[in-house]
Amino acid sequence: MGDLTPRDGIEKITPYKAGESKIAGQDNALKLSANETPLGPSPKAREAFLKAAETMEIYPDGGYGALREAIARRYGLNPDRIVCGNGSDELFHLLAQAFMGQGDEAIHTEHGFAVYRIATQAAGGTPVEVPETNFTTDVDAILAAVTGHTRMVFIANPNNPTGTYIPIDEVRRLHAGLPSNVLLVLDGAYAEYVTRNDYEAGIELVSGSSNAVMTRTFSKVHGLAALRVGWAYAPESVVDALNRVRGPFNVGGPSQAAAIAAIGDTAHVDASVAHNEKWLARLTEILPGLGIEVLPPVANFVLMRFSGENGKTAQAADSFLKSRGIILRPTASYKLPDCLRMTVGLDEHNERVIAALTDFMEGTGS
Repeated sequence: MGDLTPRDGIEKITPYKAGESKIAGQDNALKLSANETPLGPSPKAREAFLKAAETMEIYPDGGYGALREAIARRYGLNPDRIVCGNGSDELFHLLAQAFMGQGDEAIHTEHGFAVYRIATQAAGGTPVEVPETNFTTDVDAILAAVTGHTRMVFIANPNNPTGTYIPIDEVRRLHAGLPSNVLLVLDGAYAEYVTRNDYEAGIELVSGSSNAVMTRTFSKVHGLAALRVGWAYAPESVVDALNRVRGPFNVGGPSQAAAIAAIGDTAHVDASVAHNEKWLARLTEILPGLGIEVLPPVANFVLMRFSGENGKTAQAADSFLKSRGIILRPTASYKLPDCLRMTVGLDEHNERVIAALTDFMEGTGS
């Protein structure tokens, strides 16, 4: 009798590695590596969470009816077509578990979110990576990669970590080109931040489709990253499948309460988006002036590319910033070794990063 081993393929999964949050020997490091909102959650969400914590011995609503109703009110949706999860990450795993198996394939782009590959492999499927064009999702490349084994296509729009997006017309073209037995998964984790006229998260597309899903999260603009709440808007058949495979209490009670309050506080969301827009404009003006390329951003972060000339590499910049107590996100694991990703922070945080990068690029300071 052999030793206990995982099934074939598990050993090939590269575990997800979160960004750093601490610097050895420094107690008050500035963390701008995880795309967390600098304004924090709505005060109403904090209040709701604390109130719900008074009854932690009670199981939560396993169908999260009130949360689905709150989401439906906010976006004009049918609550019966909403499924919630322990962050949108869990929803990716559930979708793969429900619709994929051995021999099936799921497509993702070369700089796409790492969890797509992990969810595919965990379900027994084969991840298929396609190239991007100018660090942006390439619809034609995706369609060219579709085979008889393809069951899912994952795209993040906007994408993380590049910060780029494709307009809704391109999303529709992608969907129209897919066979009806291929599920298009639209990851809209950063959708609330996008203010471009040609962008939509995918609600209308999903409303009229049998093979498209939109996922969203409360971790970003709503500031509930620690509570792990995500949701999916999907066709009824997909909702039915997800409800069959998910855990019975996969979103905690205090998390549900905070999410209900957060999605109702549109003023807080508007303030977060306005702060973000102000700083995206400023960062995309200042950083190129220092000799740092910035990809056009639409989410709550910027991806900076370093030329490598005169030792000005991403690795050197990362080390220099850490010496100043600043943590950004290296992106070598996303095949972007010459880049660092910076989350938009509070005014004083952003100014601190700009000052440090100025010193680094000009060769001053230590």
